Amino acid sequence: MESSSEALWWAPEKERPRPRDAVDAPFVSTAPATRAHRQLAVGAIAVSALIFVVALPFAKTPLAAVPPFIAVYQAALVVCDLVTAVLLLGQARYERATPLSLLAAGYLFTAALAVSHTLSFPGLFAASGLLGASAQSTAWLYMFWHGGFPLFVIAYARLKSPTAPAALYGGVLAVIAAAVALTWLATAGAGLLPPIMTGNRYTPAMIFVVSTVWLLSLAALYVLWRAKPHSLLDLWLMVVMFAWLCDIGLAAVFNAGRYDLGFYAGRIYGLLAASFVLVVLLIENSALHGQLAERSAALAAANRELESFSYSVSHDLRAPLRAIDGYARMLEEDYASRLDAEARRLIGVVRSNVARMHALIEGLLAFSRLARAQPRLQRLDMERLARDVAAELRPDERSTFECSALPAAAGEPMLIRQVWANLIGNAFKYSAKKPAPRIEIGGRSEPHESLYWVRDNGAGFDMRHAAKLFGVFQRLHRADQFEGTGIGLALVQRILARHGGRVWAEARPDEGACFYFTLPQRPAP
Repeated sequence: MESSSEALWWAPEKERPRPRDAVDAPFVSTAPATRAHRQLAVGAIAVSALIFVVALPFAKTPLAAVPPFIAVYQAALVVCDLVTAVLLLGQARYERATPLSLLAAGYLFTAALAVSHTLSFPGLFAASGLLGASAQSTAWLYMFWHGGFPLFVIAYARLKSPTAPAALYGGVLAVIAAAVALTWLATAGAGLLPPIMTGNRYTPAMIFVVSTVWLLSLAALYVLWRAKPHSLLDLWLMVVMFAWLCDIGLAAVFNAGRYDLGFYAGRIYGLLAASFVLVVLLIENSALHGQLAERSAALAAANRELESFSYSVSHDLRAPLRAIDGYARMLEEDYASRLDAEARRLIGVVRSNVARMHALIEGLLAFSRLARAQPRLQRLDMERLARDVAAELRPDERSTFECSALPAAAGEPMLIRQVWANLIGNAFKYSAKKPAPRIEIGGRSEPHESLYWVRDNGAGFDMRHAAKLFGVFQRLHRADQFEGTGIGLALVQRILARHGGRVWAEARPDEGACFYFTLPQRPAP
């Protein structure tokens, strides 16, 4: 099938699959962890464990109180967490992945709580801390902070699969709101919480609270380990959670209070934990920039070759085709009385194949031009465009079409008209053999794009062969069943990709087919 509108009468639009690209982007969230990566991660955990074991007997050793250390440490921590959150949000938006959005929210949460923790820390900016902090506020903020992040990691690991995109901006606001609420609870609402600090020392209630927080980190590590297969991101998150365990263990479980060796050593672990994923993401970005430069150079060379090929096709191939068709026509017109029926049939075959070859060449040229053209986007009345195309292509009175109200979109008019022409034309073509051909055109607005579909009750196709739909010269039906060049859907896909949209299809043999495609709702600024 060249581009038969693959409609599923039985598949609700809201349940349709949202396909990912055939090849996932080489991000740490999708790249598989190799043996070398595992060895490096195990080495990092082993070093962390060794230092933890060495420091553990001295965790309660009192050291000098250095409040500025907290300010420097927390500032570095906040910067690391914010940059990590921004990088993860960028990948989440690109990959349309809710799990990455949750993990980014976790890093944003830790950054927000780290700010509140710093401002409330006694003796740093004020004797009892800012934000109206009480003697319990800083310790409780630490617990909220170190208990909250493992919950985000657990949610990430449990949902680790391609899903619909999360509402990124709404999620950011929700995380900030949660941080504000917990800050209020630890400061103005401190009376609602049991006391866990007496001066710089812990109360008996602290044992239960910090043990719970520590177990949450252990649970996050376990859930990550169970979420196989592990990506590169999963692997380093496990390293992070192990360092997080060491951080809490030295800074809140096995030490005596503030400003002892465990207090300082635990915070060093915390900074390392905040840095692991950030370093991996930065290395990955550098590698991607290098790949982008290489691919840009290769693309420029390919474009030059394509321009040369297009010129050759335009001038060197079409001329002999015109000559063949011209001589065949001369034979057909001037020697018709001397030719028998078989000879006239053979001449007709020659001319029809010349016409088919000409259509293929024109399609290839149109396809190649799209690789160089940059569409100029403007707001389009998609309903009017679809109705005009359907009215022009409607083959006869037997064929009926319905067009519901369509949301506007941003696109180049002639190119988007070509998309409608290919999809609607195919819908009419592949349903023409039905007693009552029926075409439906619909659409709706989604959060960041407009969705459209063209549905027919025609020949359909087997979804096992759906991967071939958008390839050049790929057809799912024989030429003697339905005419075509095999370029139409490849052209549609390229046009939509140039506009920042997508196209996919659903169908069943002899039950119809439906093509879905998306476009941005407004031109980019």
